[in-house]
Amino acid sequence: MRKTIFDSWIMFKRCLAISLRNPETLLTATVLPFIVMLLFTNILGNMTQLPNFSYVDFIVPGIIMQSIGQASQYSAMNVATDMTKGIIDRFRTMSISKSAVIIGHTGAGVIRNSISIVIIIGTAIVIGFRPQAGFQDWAIVIGLLILVNIAMSLISVMCGLIAKSAEGSISLMLPFFILPLVSSGFAPVDTMADGIRWFARNQPMTPIIDSIRSLTLDLPLDDNLTIALAWCIGTILVAYFVSLQIYKRKIA
Repeated sequence: MRKTIFDSWIMFKRCLAISLRNPETLLTATVLPFIVMLLFTNILGNMTQLPNFSYVDFIVPGIIMQSIGQASQYSAMNVATDMTKGIIDRFRTMSISKSAVIIGHTGAGVIRNSISIVIIIGTAIVIGFRPQAGFQDWAIVIGLLILVNIAMSLISVMCGLIAKSAEGSISLMLPFFILPLVSSGFAPVDTMADGIRWFARNQPMTPIIDSIRSLTLDLPLDDNLTIALAWCIGTILVAYFVSLQIYKRKIA
């Protein structure tokens, strides 16, 4: 266990250093959701009437989830690059824990995604986002976002391991940029067509988005938080063990 932690820390620093050498990846991950926010608030916001709160307050959780999906593409790309450029063959000659590569890339992905979230929330406040959450609510939001970040980063690692190229890994992550659009992130689920409404209600983004919205705007939580936590924890466990098995098979 001590060796795994040490190896994971070394791999985490390596992956973070790669990100710092390519700041344009983080810039793209934050600029695109920022542009989407401006478009939705200035175009659809004038046409959408929502009771009790403004459209900016409504869409912030959806923008956050979209920014996480966008930023996670670079974790998948970095993993795919490692798997195809020969560095993994070098790691095989060293006494490195097999899970360290996965944990290192996941940790670096969480840091990148967290920076993106902070920028998005700061931008939203400038535009007009007015959260009403107390300290306890913000603590729950932060905890939930950390779990979402870990889950999404592990999914991106898995996609990077599956893909045959860095470009292909980005394509595999595209659904996680689109899923927030087909959820409660940008429009109430009740306003959607029947088939889309059923999908939006039962996909994982909706309870996560509803939980963040309820916590930040002091609205009733219902059972959304429990469902969101179940999705996150289940995804983390499945994605980690599947990624580890794929990695072991590829380096065997």
